[in-house]
Amino acid sequence: QVQLVESGGGLVQPGGSLRLSCAASGSIFSINAMGWYRQAPGKQRELVADITNNGGTNYADSVKGRFTISRDNAKNTVYLQMDSLTPEDTALYYCNLKQTRWGVRYTYWGQGTQVTVSS
Repeated sequence: QVQLVESGGGLVQPGGSLRLSCAASGSIFSINAMGWYRQAPGKQRELVADITNNGGTNYADSVKGRFTISRDNAKNTVYLQMDSLTPEDTALYYCNLKQTRWGVRYTYWGQGTQVTVSS
């Protein structure tokens, strides 16, 4: 099994910044990608950003230019730097890890960390 431990959420004013971290541990074999999803009340979970094992990144259009995803492969940790936050960024943010083992793909989720942007 894989455990994902998230940290860094909280309450911030519009225009502020937060940095989320997610550390993976357990039965880690061949990670394909790590990333962040979010889910606001009454909405579906959506991809925020992800990063592949070779450093390729993918961002939701709504966060491009404001959020930056990075990864420390040696620590199996992924970070999400969030700048210029708006109330629309308020959501529960979930860490996600995808890996392949013996040709089978697995997906793991963290428990989520709340980000609230409000004055």
